[in-house]
Amino acid sequence: MKILLTGLNHKTAPVELRERLAIAPENLGTETQALLGHPGIGEAMILSTCNRVEVLIYHEGDDPGIADYLNRRFFVDAQTLQPHLYEYREAEAVRHLFRVAASLDSMVVGEPQILGQVKESYAAAKQVGAIGPGLERLLQSTFAAAKKVRTETQIGASSVSIASVAVDLARKIFGSLEGKRVLLVGAGKMSELAARHLMQQGAGSILIANRTQERAVQMAQKFNGHVVRFDELHTRADEADILITSTGSTEFLFRTPHAQRFLHKRRNRPMFFIDIAVPRDVDPEVNRLEGIFLYDIDDLQSVAATNLADRSNEARRAEEILEQEVMRYRRQMDALDVVPALVDLQAAAEEMRQAELRRHQGRLRSLTTVQLAAVEAMTRSLMNKFLHQPLQTLKTAAREGDAAAVEAIRAAFQHSGGTEETEHSTEAPSNAVSDSGKPESLISKH
Repeated sequence: MKILLTGLNHKTAPVELRERLAIAPENLGTETQALLGHPGIGEAMILSTCNRVEVLIYHEGDDPGIADYLNRRFFVDAQTLQPHLYEYREAEAVRHLFRVAASLDSMVVGEPQILGQVKESYAAAKQVGAIGPGLERLLQSTFAAAKKVRTETQIGASSVSIASVAVDLARKIFGSLEGKRVLLVGAGKMSELAARHLMQQGAGSILIANRTQERAVQMAQKFNGHVVRFDELHTRADEADILITSTGSTEFLFRTPHAQRFLHKRRNRPMFFIDIAVPRDVDPEVNRLEGIFLYDIDDLQSVAATNLADRSNEARRAEEILEQEVMRYRRQMDALDVVPALVDLQAAAEEMRQAELRRHQGRLRSLTTVQLAAVEAMTRSLMNKFLHQPLQTLKTAAREGDAAAVEAIRAAFQHSGGTEETEHSTEAPSNAVSDSGKPESLISKH
C-alpha cells in the first residue's frame, strides 16, 4: 500500500476556493466513507479546516486520481482547482502531515487548535471504518510527533490562534478596545477563544448570537456577556462596533442590504466585520460600502506573519524534531516491510533442514523415538543458531534504511526448493517425530 496526501491550503488557494471544498464536521464521516468506494483506496481520512482541505489515503496500484475526485465531488472544474492543489507521497506525505499536526504549516504558527482538528478527523474516519492498520500507525506517530514538539519547544508558549489574531487586528484598528461593543456570531470554539482574548484586551461589552440559544447563554454567562437571539441578528447587529463571525453556515449571513441598514441606524459611524468562517459568513461585496471595513481569514495573514517572525527560532527547532520523527517512522515501516523476508528466510532454512533429514533417512531408521527426538532438537537448534546473526543483521539493516544490505542478505539465502535427495533415500519408520517433537512420520517417501 502507498501513502498519498492531496489538498490545498491558505498558502496555495484563496478563501473563495477553499470554501467551495469545505466540509462541515458532521459530514466528515460520510465524505470519508465515500472515498473508500473509489478504486484502489483502502484507507482514508479527510481534514477540513478554515485554512485547508486535505485528503489522506492508503492506496494500491496506480494513482487513484484524487484531484479528479475533488473536481467531480465539489463541482469545481479542473482548470480552476488543479493549479492550487499539492500532492505528497510516501515520506513527503508523512512529513507534511507531521508539520500540519504540529502547527508548523498553520497560518498562525504554534496555534493549538489544529492538532484537535486532526484528531477529530481521525475519529470521524475511524467511526466509518476508513482507518486500517496503515493509517492507524501513521496517525498515532503523527500525534506523538506533535506532542513532542509541544513538549520540547516553546512554539506554543503563548496562546495564539486565528481568533487571537482577529482580536489583535481589531485592537490595532481602534487603538484600544476599551468601551467598544463586540458582537460574536457563532458560539463554537473559535468564538469562545475570541471572547477570551476580547476580555483580556478590555472590550467594553460582548454580545453573543448563536443558532442554538442554550450555547449562547452558556458562553454569555462564562464571559459576562449578553445574548442576542439569532432571529434578531439583523435587527440588533448595528449595536456592535466590531462584529466577529465564525459559524458553519453554507450561505452568507450578512449581505450588502443588511450592512446598509446597519450604517443607517448607526448614523454612518464605521463598523468593522472580521469574518473568520470558511465558508464565509459575510458577502465580500459588503466591503464596497463606505463606512464598512471587512476582513476575512486571508486578510489575517499579514498579522500572522509577525507571529511567525517572533517564533522563527522555536519553529526551526520544531522542524528538526519533526525530521527526526519522520526518520523514526520510516525505520518502523522499513522494519515492518522486512517481516516477509524474515519469514521467507526461516522457511527456507527449515526446508533445507527437512531435506537433509530426508536425505539421511536410511541411516536414521534404526533410531528409537527418543533418539529421533534428539536429532530433531539438535538440527533445529543448529538451524536457529545459524540464523540468529543473519536475522539480526536483516532487522538492523531495515531499521537503518540500508536497502542494499537487506537485498544482499535476501539473495544470499534464496532457496530453490530444498537440497537434492539421494537415490538411497527410503521410507521413514513410523516412529519418527514431527516438528513439534511428537512421534509421527518425520521422513517422507522419496
